[in-house]
Amino acid sequence: MIHILTKHKHFKTAHHLLDKIPNKDFLSSNSVLKVLVSTHSDVEVNSHVLSWLVISYGKLRMTQDALQVFESMRVHGLKPHLHACTVLLNCLVKDKLIDSVWKIYKKMVKLGVVVNLHVYNVLLHACCMAGDVEKAEMVLSEMELKNVFPDLITFNTIIVLYSKKGMHYEALCVQDRMERAGISPDIRTYNSLIYGFCRQGRMREALRLFKEMKGVSVSPNHVTYTTLIDGYCRVNELGEALRLRDIMEAKGIYPGVVTYNAIIRKLCEDGKIREANWILNEMNEKKVEPDNVTCNTLINAYCKIGDMGSAIKVKNKMMEAGLKLDQFTFKALIHGFCKVNEMDSAKDYLINMLDAGFCPSYCTYSWLVDGYCNLGKEEEVMKFPDGLLKRGLIVDVSVYRALRRFCKRERLDCAKRIFGIMQGKGICGDSVIYANLAYGYWKMGKVNAASNLLNEMYEKRLMITLKTYRSFTASYGGDNNNSILGLFWNHVVQRGLISKSIFKDINKGEI
Repeated sequence: MIHILTKHKHFKTAHHLLDKIPNKDFLSSNSVLKVLVSTHSDVEVNSHVLSWLVISYGKLRMTQDALQVFESMRVHGLKPHLHACTVLLNCLVKDKLIDSVWKIYKKMVKLGVVVNLHVYNVLLHACCMAGDVEKAEMVLSEMELKNVFPDLITFNTIIVLYSKKGMHYEALCVQDRMERAGISPDIRTYNSLIYGFCRQGRMREALRLFKEMKGVSVSPNHVTYTTLIDGYCRVNELGEALRLRDIMEAKGIYPGVVTYNAIIRKLCEDGKIREANWILNEMNEKKVEPDNVTCNTLINAYCKIGDMGSAIKVKNKMMEAGLKLDQFTFKALIHGFCKVNEMDSAKDYLINMLDAGFCPSYCTYSWLVDGYCNLGKEEEVMKFPDGLLKRGLIVDVSVYRALRRFCKRERLDCAKRIFGIMQGKGICGDSVIYANLAYGYWKMGKVNAASNLLNEMYEKRLMITLKTYRSFTASYGGDNNNSILGLFWNHVVQRGLISKSIFKDINKGEI
């Protein structure tokens, strides 16, 4: 019926009928799509029907179904409508499927779809989301080549990207270019530029833009003031941040949770938890609901000073308000309990964290190792992996990376035992584990044992990356053993475990 209506150009009726079909997901199956294509020999009719289906799926955010229909069109040599392609690309960007965006774009161009400004704006949005400046500039060059002129959305998207990457000169050049093109900057333009400067603590430039926008009759909004308040908090000018908060209220723009979070974070960083609670009370009075960031900031502040009772109270209030504990909440509580040597509580929260589906980092396990070692309970660390396994939890290499703390404490006997347990369970160590254990032996004068581990690394092609080197140096650089550490790195280079280019940069002091 849809095919017949489409052939006779009753597009509105055909489209309406398509929208009426319940459970449209069955239409994207390969067998049904083949029938849809073969039912009618008219290529134009088939293109209309399937393009509408792509649009329909796109509006319902059924991205995979839309992709399936698009692929069926491509296989059968049908050219999709430009609007269908735009909708599909937009869905992929919203679902953060950036690689798929570029694949579909190449395929639609190959099918003969002529790209317009809307498509280019979607592509630039994808670049912005991925932080890909190079690709964004390629898109702009292609637009220029095809005489597609940028609009306000184009310019704003590029300014957002440059500002996020700290490329202030380039962002300001885009602002200048848009003004020369007769397009006036709007509130989003200025908010993006101000954000970029505030993130880097360049408040003088941010304030200049703030004054400029008022001069061109662009009124600052909630985002503008919040960004400036956060910027002043970052450069330790809390007084100026609070003054701006008063100004925005006087103008009838009331602070939201993000504004309050910036002030609470700064107060907590300065150890002013009482004042942070005053701000929290103000939020309650003004009916501004705290979010995860608010609660986590306070929990972390209490954990840092070892006030675990207050941290747990905030955590309980957080849950009563319907907020879910996230990875940051668990990490803060685990770290706090480890600091006050309440290891049973720390362990319980680690189990809760794993049960909630979060993956603890190396740091989290390291805190537990340090906590148990402070109490002289190294045996608890040895039992830890088996305890996790008994609960049906996955034990991967990140758990065993914590042996690094034993190496740091010069408890090689414990590190060696953990390493043996790991190998006994068939878990392959990575470069972090091998390098730390090897350096532990090297530092203790057991050069042969260190060399054997480095040989094993070479056989397993476990290379020392730049990230590993930096982490390693940060961990051991303050041990007053720089000559020993330097000799160790020379030995690592000779074994071919670190690239010579990285090592040259290390020696030049560029890393």
